[in-house]
Parts: sequence; C-alpha cells; structure tokens
Amino acid sequence: MNIKPLLLTGFFLAEVLNLFSQYTITKGKNTIEISGSVSMFYNHRILKEGETDGRKNRFNLRDAQIQIEGKHGRNIEYKIQFDIADVVAGVNDPENPGLMDAWVQYKGFKGFDIQVGYGTLPYSRSNLTPFIQSPYWQRPELTRGSLFSRRDVGITLSKSLWNQQINLYGGIYTGQGEISLKGDNDASGQPEYMARFDISYPSRYRFRDVDLRHVPVPMFTIGANMRYANKRLPDGTVMPAGSVGEYGIKTINGEKFTYGFDAAFQFKGFSAQFEMHQIKVRPHNANDPLLFGLAFSETGGVFYAGGWYSQISYYFKPIKTTLSARFEELDLSDLIKGNAQRLVFAAAYYFKGPQNCIKMQFWHNLKEESIDPQRWNQQLRIGYQYTFQ
Repeated sequence: MNIKPLLLTGFFLAEVLNLFSQYTITKGKNTIEISGSVSMFYNHRILKEGETDGRKNRFNLRDAQIQIEGKHGRNIEYKIQFDIADVVAGVNDPENPGLMDAWVQYKGFKGFDIQVGYGTLPYSRSNLTPFIQSPYWQRPELTRGSLFSRRDVGITLSKSLWNQQINLYGGIYTGQGEISLKGDNDASGQPEYMARFDISYPSRYRFRDVDLRHVPVPMFTIGANMRYANKRLPDGTVMPAGSVGEYGIKTINGEKFTYGFDAAFQFKGFSAQFEMHQIKVRPHNANDPLLFGLAFSETGGVFYAGGWYSQISYYFKPIKTTLSARFEELDLSDLIKGNAQRLVFAAAYYFKGPQNCIKMQFWHNLKEESIDPQRWNQQLRIGYQYTFQ
C-alpha cells in the first residue's frame, strides 16, 4: 500500500489548519470557548485465507467535532461537544458517538462538585483519557465501549483533595449508556451506580498516554472503580435495541457487577499504562443464552468476563515522534475455554503536539475466541489529526 499521498495530504492540512485557533468570548464573569477537531484515516485489513470482504479497506472521516465550553460566574461550568461526522452518518459507535458531552457542573458546594447531564462516565482511566492525547486510533477492545458503556445520562458527584492528587467520584445513571439519549430506560426501570477513586504522586497526574514534557521526576497514579446494575426485566420484555452491545453483555437482563484497577507512570519521555477489569454477570433467566445451555450445577447461574491490557510509549523529543506498543487480552465468558489476545503498535509524528499530528496504528491478532471469530489477521490504520483549541 502506497501511503505517500496520505502523508503529503497530512502535511498540507497541517499548514492550512494552523490558520485556526480557539475562540473565546468574555462578558463580565462569563466566558465561552469554542474549539473543535478534524481527523481522517485510511484503514487496511489483511484478511484470513478465504475471506474476500474488503469493506473495511477505506478512507474514513473519524471526527468533525465542535466543542463549546463555558463558565457562568464563579460556580457554574458547562460543556457541549458533538461530532458532525457521526451525526450526519447516523453512526452508533460508543467510542466515537455523535453527541459526546452535554452537561452542567456546579462548584459552589464546599464538600463536592455536582454534574448533571450526559457525558463520559467516571470509570476506567482509558475511558477518561481524551482521544487526541493518545498515539492510537482506537482504545483497547476491553475499554472502547462494547463491554460497558462509556457515556450515559445522570448525576455525578466529585471531590478533589491534596492539590488534585486525590480524586473521588460517585454517580447514578440511566444504565443504558449511549442508548439513554433515545428516551426510556429498559422495562426494569433500574439505574446503574458507579464509583471511582484515584491517587497520584508526587503531583497531579493528567489523563495522558504520552509524556511529551519529559518530566524530570518519576510520576505515578493508581485508580480503582466499580459499577453495578440490577436490571431484571419483567417477563415478556427485552432490552432496548442496540443496548446489549456487540458482545451481548453491555446491558443484561439480570445483575451485572463490573470492577477494575488501573495504573500509569511517566518519566523523561517514558510512559506506561496498565488496566484490568472483571465483569460478574448473573442472568435473570436460567435459560439465558449467555449461559450457553449449561446446567446450574456447572455455572451457579453466574459467569465472568473481562481482561487486561498493558501499554508502553516513548516520546523522542528531537524528532517529535512517539512510538508505542500494547498487549491486550479479552475473555468474553469463562464458561467457554480460551480468550483473545492482540499485539498493537502505534506511532505518531507531532507537527505541534498531539493537536496537530499524523498517527499510525497496527493490530496483530495472536489468539481469538470461538464465540468471536475474526475475518482478519492484521490491520493498519494511518491518518491525520488536527485540533484547534
């Protein structure tokens, strides 16, 4: 595949889009900031022998985002962010939805801040890391929104301590994730509950995948989180269309308890992330397909899913380039033997930081589960990302 034309296009767009910058409007104590981003890539899959479906070999406009952030007085902040590309195309991708944020936060209470509306959920460091701050085009399969939702409508309470080195979050949400925007809850009417805690040392640790500053002192952060929903549907009802996700376990008829741990490190251009999650599922019906027809004596009416990933990166400051490698493991059910494993590599060249860069990602499947067979062995994605802010 000849990628030279795409690289030349990236250099051209970099010069053109440098004309843009963030716009700020101020009136008294009120401010509004308008920013956005554009990203495009070419995707190429190396298919397995006998496979002929090449639909994924294509150019794709990933983002055409507009972001509006503001402050009203001292205590009220708000954010509206949407992706025109996905709104127009009608894409329902939990990693990159049409509406990304629509919330208001009040900071006037002494004990905590309260946020109401729709936005990114306080669960998983990978989930909370902005897309533009990663050298990758796609999050790990574990955290990209197929096993648990990344966004929802609800209320989030948060508190920061020790110069923002300790952060506490708790919230209650509809529990249908991105599908919550379409209206009603499922027939159970039950919400989802969530909590997160993270601590950093020796100073605040931002949600970034790459150490672009080459921090001179080693920095660490660790976090733990959980989420719980008990959505036992009345007989004769089913989950709303699209809510169960690609693997059928994003929302389930029954109890779902998800918990995870994450850690990150950075020092002099090196950075590393580790994250793991386990999902405990107790279907309401004994004959639920998620139990694969196994007897209660074998399953106890419960199964586990989850996985982990580990990632390491280095930023070569003189040549403004990041190289990164990631290992992923995913198990969709402990009732079926085996799991999926991948090696993923990424590279990014920064014209002016991650806001203006060319990124490349390469996937290599090492193992796959029988309940989730792949049509491809390797995949390459390369493209250009620009953010005006």
